[in-house]
Amino acid sequence: MKGEDYIQQALQTESQPSEEQMSRVNLRILHALMGLQTETGELTDAVKRHIFYGTPLDKVNLVEEIGDVFWYIAILMDELKVDVGDKASFEHAMKVNIEKLRARYPNKFTEFDAVNRDLDTERKILEQ
Repeated sequence: MKGEDYIQQALQTESQPSEEQMSRVNLRILHALMGLQTETGELTDAVKRHIFYGTPLDKVNLVEEIGDVFWYIAILMDELKVDVGDKASFEHAMKVNIEKLRARYPNKFTEFDAVNRDLDTERKILEQ
């Protein structure tokens, strides 16, 4: 198959949002999500270089990138109108995340538990 043929066939399956759908696009949420992808990519690249290229693990840089991840999460939380008193606050999100993980891994991580999850129980925990 030629590259041009592939492109033409790929375009036939591309989703084309309507004007109405585009008017609902929240650019602030999109910015936060793209920023999270960028920062996690930078974290991954730093660890990759350490593992595969033998560069020193730059913990100062890693902490900086983690801080950038927090920043984008803060933008996302703000855009979702999450208040500190709201049950979806940072504190609540952290609390229910740990409760969900405790339900999933009652003693410690196991591959069996990772695959055999009780999604109904996890959802109930997240909805509290």
